[in-house]
Amino acid sequence: MSHALTHSALKGAREAIPLLGGYIPVSLSFGLVATQAGFTTWEAAAISLLIYAGASQFLFVGMIAAGSPLWLVVAMTLLINVRHVVYGPNLAALLPQSRHWPWLMHGLTDQVFALALTRLPHLDKPERFGWFLGASLLAWGAWIIGTIVGATAGDAFTARWPLLGEIMPFALPALFLTMVAPRFTDKRWSLALSGAIVSALLFTLYGWANVAIPLAAACGALCFYMVKLESSKGAL
Repeated sequence: MSHALTHSALKGAREAIPLLGGYIPVSLSFGLVATQAGFTTWEAAAISLLIYAGASQFLFVGMIAAGSPLWLVVAMTLLINVRHVVYGPNLAALLPQSRHWPWLMHGLTDQVFALALTRLPHLDKPERFGWFLGASLLAWGAWIIGTIVGATAGDAFTARWPLLGEIMPFALPALFLTMVAPRFTDKRWSLALSGAIVSALLFTLYGWANVAIPLAAACGALCFYMVKLESSKGAL
């Protein structure tokens, strides 16, 4: 690894450190949930290593534990992760070409995407590959380590501090809430997010809990683009 690449990778890792405030508690929670669902420590670690998709991992272990058919588990996991089809092209315009991207895109998460979309435009083009490498590897490594710790010591933590067991399942929703909350300062985003929230609640209440998240996301996106179209018409 060249000196310039090492420098930019360390810079990316350093700037991604704040993400660990969300990654560590959520990965600990996942490790605990996975072992409680019947997975071994190494199976939980393998899920974080190979799937590495936050909400999809919780859905995966929950559906497997509930005895859902494998095809449905795979389909739902892919459906939740379809948002990465949007993430990739948005980042591609900011990143240099490299044969390594098919591997590095495994490290693309919601939080890494949000950070990269903010930071990459302010970096020189030669720095961007290394920056993304450092940021994504730090986040991925922390997620795997947190999963292993949660799987091996999660029960001990919750036995010593029972309240922790009640709080940890809310770590993932809290992480996403901190990401979307600032968007409520914009009217268009407020309408889209409110539409997604109301849709998710309605789908859940009417027995569509398994598909509530992707369908609500689609409703939110539809609201977002409908407002754009209406605004455009009004401007004409």
